[in-house]
Amino acid sequence: MEESKAIAVVPENNALAEVEKEKKLSYVKAWEESEKAKAENRAQKQLSAIASWENSKKATLEAELKKNEEQLEKKKAEYGERMKNKLALVHKEAEEKRAVVQAKLGEGVLKVEEIAARYRATGTIPKKTVGCF
Repeated sequence: MEESKAIAVVPENNALAEVEKEKKLSYVKAWEESEKAKAENRAQKQLSAIASWENSKKATLEAELKKNEEQLEKKKAEYGERMKNKLALVHKEAEEKRAVVQAKLGEGVLKVEEIAARYRATGTIPKKTVGCF
């Protein structure tokens, strides 16, 4: 009878050992899944922080770019206005110089006409005559 008890105990011990083994494996699997989930959550949190940082930096740089473009447009407009003013000043100076030349021409023509009238009135000829006569 002792032999039958010993044989009967062994399968029962094997069944208990198998249950214990399955229980341990179940705990290990649950721990593994929990740690994987934690690692996944940690990675997702870090990726989210990186995306947020990237978006913030992009927004800052885009705002800076827009500001620089606006400043360049403003400077371009100011420079264009200065050039237009300079062109207007050059045109004004040219007109003044033309007026001076026209005035001198008018004075010269008037002087020549007066001298010619004097020569006609006196009947004399100019000392510097045209060389072809």
